[in-house]
Amino acid sequence: MICYNRLAREWLREQGECLDATEAQEEAKLPERNVSDRERALIAKARQFMPGGSLGNLFGGVVISEGYRGRVKDVSGNEYVDFLLGSGPMLIGHAHPEVVDAVREQIERGTTFFADNENAIRLAEETVEAVPCADKVRFCSTGSEATLYAMRTARAFRKRDKILKFEGGFHGMNDYALMSMAPAHPQDFPHPTPDSPGIPKSVQSEMLIAPFNDIETTSAIIDRYHNELAGVIVEPFQRLLPPKPGFLEGLRQITEMYEIPLIFDEVVTGFRFSYGGAQEYYGVTPDLCTLGKAIAGGFPLTALVGRDELMDHFDPVASESESFLPQIGTLSGNPVAAAAGLATLRVLRREGTYERLFEVGRQLKDTLQRLLDEAEIPAQVIGEAPLFDVFFTEGEISDYRSTLQADRALASRFTALLLDRGVLRGSTKFYISTAHDAADIEHTVQAFASAIDALKG
Repeated sequence: MICYNRLAREWLREQGECLDATEAQEEAKLPERNVSDRERALIAKARQFMPGGSLGNLFGGVVISEGYRGRVKDVSGNEYVDFLLGSGPMLIGHAHPEVVDAVREQIERGTTFFADNENAIRLAEETVEAVPCADKVRFCSTGSEATLYAMRTARAFRKRDKILKFEGGFHGMNDYALMSMAPAHPQDFPHPTPDSPGIPKSVQSEMLIAPFNDIETTSAIIDRYHNELAGVIVEPFQRLLPPKPGFLEGLRQITEMYEIPLIFDEVVTGFRFSYGGAQEYYGVTPDLCTLGKAIAGGFPLTALVGRDELMDHFDPVASESESFLPQIGTLSGNPVAAAAGLATLRVLRREGTYERLFEVGRQLKDTLQRLLDEAEIPAQVIGEAPLFDVFFTEGEISDYRSTLQADRALASRFTALLLDRGVLRGSTKFYISTAHDAADIEHTVQAFASAIDALKG
């Protein structure tokens, strides 16, 4: 069984979000997957040398060896239709020939320079042309880094300290982001709950928490604290929750009224929902935006983009000395990652790309809901066509607290059943790629039907 590590194994188990590999097999009443001696040895080595026997992202003892288009193989040779997609970056599939060629060409010319390079400059240009809020671009290496700089930029601009984020929103692993990301015992709004030990208590006093999709409560918090707020950060599509009609528009209106920078975290949705990201897809333009995953085609590169007056804080000439934001990163704008990003964006710009992506996603999403309905299993398939999941509940799903009513043990069992049937995903989310083809769809639909039959049994 595969499961995201949300900071601690015990914490995860308390939430009921995952079972370990053995328990998952027992719960799902499945035979163990075919595991070779080589993979068993690697799993044992991982347990010896890495905490929890993993990289910290997934638990479960599946060691991936290769990927091509919409599929991956593990070290034992088992093949899976891949809806994990490296947690989203492989939007155009694994080992895309154009990305491979671009990367190979750049590697032969050098892998990093700690200086301006042509690929990064060209990728910045393409990003500004694509993303509505982008006047300038700063590259980073991780989403956690990009969201940290986004919040720091808002503080520098407003000369205030507090940031408002939304309960259940994921903005990476920096201290500020790890407030009420997935609280086991949510507090009354706007009080935050730290999601990890090791975070200074002082950080709590600088964060405010609001409920996603509730513009009335959010507006009341902003009204009350507007003189202290530096910025508001939000995933326009929060994890798997689409915004209700008017929510993003209302958030944009009240932040504009108080001249508070609005930050869209589009590390997941950037270039996925449309070429201009969720802000183009939903028609709401923020002041700052973080991008990642798809922008670099599977390589470690992210970006912070935004309006000139905000991004000028990174310019030692354009900004006043006391408002200059230093940003130094050894691999920021890495030429190999930027080459992969340029090749990925070139593929995404081609006519019909997003239409096909959405059609594949809609077909799988609608089929999954139909099969669950026919089996009379209370469940809702939530999300958008390129990114969705199933919540096993009859209740409305609109914010973090409403997701807690879903049957997580049943979701874990469903994921285990799919894995046994050659479909790989994380504990949440089906990421769709442009590389998933008719054979992948057919295989997945059959796996859905068989897994749902098993759930009924």
